Amino acid sequence: MVKSLLLVGVGGQGTILVSRILSQGFVNEGYDVKMSEIHGMSQRGGSVTTQIRFGEKVYSPSINTGEADVIVAFEKLEAARYLNHLKKDGILIVNDEEMYPLPVLSGLAEYPDGVIEALKDSVDNIKVIEARRLAEELGEVRAQNILMLGCLVKALGLENIDWIQLIKENLPERVHEVNIKAFEKGLSL
Repeated sequence: MVKSLLLVGVGGQGTILVSRILSQGFVNEGYDVKMSEIHGMSQRGGSVTTQIRFGEKVYSPSINTGEADVIVAFEKLEAARYLNHLKKDGILIVNDEEMYPLPVLSGLAEYPDGVIEALKDSVDNIKVIEARRLAEELGEVRAQNILMLGCLVKALGLENIDWIQLIKENLPERVHEVNIKAFEKGLSL
């Protein structure tokens, strides 16, 4: 059986780092893995998406409308933007974070109200995470992405993979401790 994961966020949130850790973990576990990254204007706070498909045999990384088993959204408006990719019985893990896109920052648009409420009305299996607050409590706001990784690993039931080692391999030693704590916090949610 092939699982399809869509990770969405804004440039600078660590979406691609999490995708690489996930893909490496799946390969280490013996899965066939295909991954596709779309950076968009990620250097300027634009949308970043990563499609990961893993299983016994995977032919393409592409996830079409209604095919994602799980969407992990590092920013809530990005969750709304890509919600149509989620299966009817899929899981949505969303960070209750607002990062204003360029049209909002320039005054041409307003950030919509009620995004989380609209997502809850649309998705039966949703987990809303206050990743910024939790990461700040751990002492490193930039660990939000690894906290979200922990949530995803728990949702997938793949705690048996050595994620701690993968975090150590992909992050500088000076941030290992806080990111391991963030990952464990995410698992606990």
